[in-house]
Amino acid sequence: MQRREDLALIRGQGRYVDDVYLPGCLHVSFVRSVVAAGRIVAVDCSGAQDLAGVVAAYSGADVAHLGDLPVNAIAGTLKQPPYPVLAHDQVRAVGQPVAAVLCRSAAEAADAGEHLFIDIEDMPAQAPLSSARASVADGVALFDNIPGNVAFGQSWTSGDVERAFAQAAHTVSVEVAHPRLAPTPLEPRSVVADYDEATGHLTLYLSTQTPHRSRADLAGILGIDLSRLRVISPDVGGAFGMKASLYPEEVFVAWAALTQRRPVRWTATRSEEFLSASQGRGGINRGTLALAEDGRFLALRADMASPLGNWLTTSAAIPAWNAGRILPGPYLIEAVDIRTQGVLTHTAPVGIYRGAGRPEAALMMERLVEKAARTLAMDPVEIRRRNLIPTERMPHTGPTGIRLDSGDYRKALDALCSHAGYEDARQTLSRRRAAGEIVGLGMAFYVEPCGRGWESARVEVGPDGLIVAATGSSSQGHGRQTAYAQIVADVFDVAPENVEILLGDTETCPAGIGALASRSTAIGGSALLSAARQAKAEALGGDGSGRAETVYETEDEAWGFGCHLALVSIDAETGALSVESITCLDDIGTVINPMLVEGQIMGGIAQGLGEAVLERLVYSVDGQLLTGSLSDYALPRADNMPAIDIVATSTPSPNNLLGAKGVGEAGTIGAPAAIVNAALDALAPFGVHDLSMPLTGETIWRALRDARQT
Repeated sequence: MQRREDLALIRGQGRYVDDVYLPGCLHVSFVRSVVAAGRIVAVDCSGAQDLAGVVAAYSGADVAHLGDLPVNAIAGTLKQPPYPVLAHDQVRAVGQPVAAVLCRSAAEAADAGEHLFIDIEDMPAQAPLSSARASVADGVALFDNIPGNVAFGQSWTSGDVERAFAQAAHTVSVEVAHPRLAPTPLEPRSVVADYDEATGHLTLYLSTQTPHRSRADLAGILGIDLSRLRVISPDVGGAFGMKASLYPEEVFVAWAALTQRRPVRWTATRSEEFLSASQGRGGINRGTLALAEDGRFLALRADMASPLGNWLTTSAAIPAWNAGRILPGPYLIEAVDIRTQGVLTHTAPVGIYRGAGRPEAALMMERLVEKAARTLAMDPVEIRRRNLIPTERMPHTGPTGIRLDSGDYRKALDALCSHAGYEDARQTLSRRRAAGEIVGLGMAFYVEPCGRGWESARVEVGPDGLIVAATGSSSQGHGRQTAYAQIVADVFDVAPENVEILLGDTETCPAGIGALASRSTAIGGSALLSAARQAKAEALGGDGSGRAETVYETEDEAWGFGCHLALVSIDAETGALSVESITCLDDIGTVINPMLVEGQIMGGIAQGLGEAVLERLVYSVDGQLLTGSLSDYALPRADNMPAIDIVATSTPSPNNLLGAKGVGEAGTIGAPAAIVNAALDALAPFGVHDLSMPLTGETIWRALRDARQT
C-alpha cells in the first residue's frame, strides 16, 4: 500500500507549525550566550524598548519562577542541573538563551535583539567529553580523568569475571569514541502559542514527537491546570529523538502568550539548531573480552561514558542506560562487569538520537568480536556463529537482566551470508587486493529493544460504515497514518480508505506516550488492534455502529535483531573511503507495510553511514562550537549512499498483540559497526587496527601514513 500522506506533502499542501498564522501574533527573538560558562553581571533591555515593533523584552529574572522539566530517572538517582527558561545568574553553554524580545514581525525581533546589552563574566568551562580518554594503564577501570560532573551511573555484574579473565587464553580490548551528532531534521523546532482571551485556554502548535507528554510537562512548568492547555502536533518534518523533549524556548513562548494574552510564535534558524537543540552520541566506550582458545567468549568488561550537556532532556539518561544494559548483545556471555555513566558538560544538551544507546553497544561489541577473530585467525562469521545465543535458549535472560524474546540468530547469520554470497565475496576481495586495491568486508550483528509501557487508542464505527481511529501515538514523517489504517482495516475486512486516523492532538486523541524508541507500531499498533477488535464485536452485536477505547500495556519489550555486511574501498592516495554496498537482514517481527519498512531501513542506514564516515560536531576546549553550520558539518548526500540489499525475514514477538518489533533505528545500529569493521579489514594488511569515527579521508590517510612510518 502506498503512503496516504505523500500526495498532499509533494503538492505542498502539508501543514507544519511554521504554516500556522494567527492574527496579531508576536514573534520572538532570543539573545544567546557567546561563552560556555560565566556569571551574568547585567542584562539591560532598555536599548530595545523604543525600537519600532518592539512589544516587550524579558530577562532570566522574569521567568525564574517557572518550574523544572521532569526527567526520566530510569538509570537511578540523577544529579539534575537547573533548567532555566532564560539564563539567570549563570550561563552554562554557548547558545543558551539569556534574554528574549517580542516584536510584531520576525525581522523586527531579530533587529531588536541586537540592541540588548548583556554583560557576562567568563568562568572556566568543563572541556567536552571528546577530549577525554581512558588511561591504557588503567585497563578498563572507570574513566577517572573524564572532565565535568557525573550526573548518574549504573552498573551490572554477573558471574565470576575475575576467574574467567584469569583462565582466558586471550583477551582483546577496544576503545570507541563516538562523534557527537546533530540530528538535523528537515523541519527545525517550531512553536506557536494561541491564547484564548475568552476562556483563558492556551493552544500550543508544537513540532514534537510527544504531544501528550509535552502538554503535561508544560502545565507543570507553567503551574497551570492541565485542562487549560491543548497541544497540537501537525505535520512534523523529522525529529530523530531531537523533538522528544520540551525546550526552554518552547516554554518561554507559551509563558509569553499567557503573559501578553495574545499569540506568540518562534521558529528556530538552522544556526540556533546547531547551538541549542539536543545532540546525539558523543560517548566514549571501552571494553575487554576474554576468550577461550576455541573462540568461545568467556567474560566481558565494559566502561561507557555519555555526555549530557548543560541541562537534561526528558530522556537524557536513556542512551547511557541502553548502551550498558544491551551488552553483550546477541552473544552468550554469562560473566560481565559493565559500568555506565552520564557526564554534565558546558555544551548543548545531549539526548536520545535515532538508536539511543543501541549503536554504542553494538559498535563496541562488534569491534571486540572482529578483534577476537583476527587474534585467533578465525573467520569473523565463524566466531560469531560459535557465540550467538542458540535458539533453544529463547527466550533468553541476559546477564544485565534483559529478556530477549524470540529469534534464531544463527539462522539469520547464515541467511545473510548465503544471500550476500559471503564466501565468493571473500575470494573476490583477495583478487582485488592482489591487484593493488584497498578493500574490506565488515560485519555487525545486533539486538534492539523496541519500547516498553503503554499506549491508548479509540475506534469508532459509524452507522454509515466509516471508521474513525484515534491514537495517543504520533508521527514525524514515518507514514504512521498508512500503517495504522491498515491495522484497523484488516480487523474490519474493509479497504484502508474507509479508515480515518486521528493523531497528534491532545483534545481529539486519547492520552499516549508518543513516537520514540521504536515503540509506535509494536505498542501503539497493538492498542489500535485491541480497540478495533472490541469495536467490531460491539458493532456486530448491534446496529452496525460501535465505540471502544482501550489502554494497552506490554509486560516486556520486543527485541528486534539483525546483521549487516558492508563492502568498502579506500583510495590509497587520499584515504577517501567509499561504501560500495551494504547487505542487511533486519528481523522486525510482523510486517505491516513492506514499503514503509524498506524506507525506514534505508533512512537508518543513511544516518548510520553519516556517523561512520562524515558527521561530527566539534567543540573547542573552552566550549565554543566550531561546526555551527552546514558549511562545517557534513551530512550524507545521494552520492555517499551505497547499493543496499535488504533481506526479508520475520520472527513475530510474543510480547505484543501484533507480534511487531521496531525498525526505525535498525540502520543506525548495524551500519556504523559494519562500515568501521570493513574499513579496518581493508587497512589491516597495512598495520592499521584502530580508527576513530568519522572515517574521513584525512583520518584514514593519516593512519596509513603513520603505519607506513613505523
